[in-house]
Amino acid sequence: MKILVYGAGNIGSLYAALLQESGHDVSILARGRRLGDIREHGIRIEDAVSGERRTARVEAIERLFPDDSFDLVLVILPKNAVAEVLPVLAANRHTPSVMFFGNNAAGPDEMIEALGSNRVLLGFPGAAGVTDGHCLRYLIMSAREQPTTIGELDGTRSKRIEAIADALEEAGFPVSICPEMDAWLKTHAAEISPTANALYLAGVDVRRLARTRDALVLMVRAIREGFRVLSAQGIAITPASHRIFQWLPEPLVLAVMRRRVESDTMRIKIGHAVGARNEMKTIADEFRALAERTSVPTPAMDRLYRCLDSSQQDLADGSAEIPVNWNAVWIALGIVAFLVVVFFLVL
Repeated sequence: MKILVYGAGNIGSLYAALLQESGHDVSILARGRRLGDIREHGIRIEDAVSGERRTARVEAIERLFPDDSFDLVLVILPKNAVAEVLPVLAANRHTPSVMFFGNNAAGPDEMIEALGSNRVLLGFPGAAGVTDGHCLRYLIMSAREQPTTIGELDGTRSKRIEAIADALEEAGFPVSICPEMDAWLKTHAAEISPTANALYLAGVDVRRLARTRDALVLMVRAIREGFRVLSAQGIAITPASHRIFQWLPEPLVLAVMRRRVESDTMRIKIGHAVGARNEMKTIADEFRALAERTSVPTPAMDRLYRCLDSSQQDLADGSAEIPVNWNAVWIALGIVAFLVVVFFLVL
């Protein structure tokens, strides 16, 4: 498959490198210093699990011309940079499939308007990476945690989406073809926006976030508010397994989230958000626009939104002033106690 990766950030570089290594004809569009680095040194990557380092030689180009022809363009750019490249992508009529591969809470309408619905695909990476000098340390998510997720706008399992899935799997990425890609992206936005904003509230320090209960409480409550917004809009929480966070007691969700944040790989997984405050504001604005169409109150989401302003004061390290909601726990224990009493009464 002849593929253009449009964007040479961490994720774009990783997908270009691994797709090239797996035998596909890959080019990567880069600018400025990054363009020169790739042409001179290739793309240097390090597996964060095994520690293996290697260099992939990928053709780097500076622009997409109208007459260029690719089987697939993977647009891997911050959401706030996508609109400016739409005219360039629209001018190129020789590429039948353009996959917008990243955060999107607003839906695909602007992409469809520019390119036509038959050319637009949606996707999201199942990998993370942080730069270490000139080397990209990467982590590929497991199929259980978050595979690379792709889909047609109409949810069909087309031949082209299967071919793209095959190419990605050949490159080492677990893949899921999703029949509700727009709902998946909105669900992800409901989760990643509060997570990133809580990180900013904790001074962009993952360890500090893990030990600052108030930031975690706001994060959990904002995610739940986002899920209620989606439900009010008739948008299914996707994947369905994430619905568990709607009914689990808050103390239990906090324990799960703290454990995730404390994991050794969290710095890599959340590394993109550290330098992506502008993109996270775009995603937050897009999601707030969804919320404004409903009557769902969003106090935690609104509190975290203010953290996107870097001049806002961080939470004190270890702050634990917000009361945790134990009501669901007491209700559950009460139900268990009632059932035990009934059991012994009928014996």
